[in-house]
Amino acid sequence: MTIEQTTMRLDKSVFVHEMALISGEVRIGRNSSIWPGAVIRGDLGPITIGEYTNIQDNAVMHLDPHSFLKIGNYVTVGHSSVLHGCEIADRVIIGMNATVLEGAKVARNCIIAANALVRENVVIPENSLVAGVPGDIKHRKVDRELIMRWALVYYELSRRYLKGEKTFPQDQADRAIETYKERGLL
Repeated sequence: MTIEQTTMRLDKSVFVHEMALISGEVRIGRNSSIWPGAVIRGDLGPITIGEYTNIQDNAVMHLDPHSFLKIGNYVTVGHSSVLHGCEIADRVIIGMNATVLEGAKVARNCIIAANALVRENVVIPENSLVAGVPGDIKHRKVDRELIMRWALVYYELSRRYLKGEKTFPQDQADRAIETYKERGLL
């Protein structure tokens, strides 16, 4: 992990891969995970990442001066996504290679599909599936269990990485998900 002139506040339970870069004013909540190649640049303003949130490989987080970036709890930010000065509420999936631009707000229980573009200052209402360039709401009912499943699978995977394990066999992932269902988390 590369940390450059950072006023970073990380909960001790956060997993940060050694190939991630974090700089500036960044706060990351408990049980979150930052994966290889992720770049989180709070050099122009504050970035806040909630609990049980995963920032996957090569995702980029940045913002304009006098702005902020906020990501809620149980959020999955897919590989190579770009989040720039926006607000992402709890229980959201940002698909691979999706982009959410300055001033946009994504409400809870949303899925932003792979390769989608959420333009500046657009507000996405709760329970929306957004796809396309520019992003368009395709329907207003999403699978909350799917959103939570990905957040919790990445939480479990990060716990294994912290123990030096580099795999998460499917049968173990399935058992973990069943345990979460029994506890009422899914």
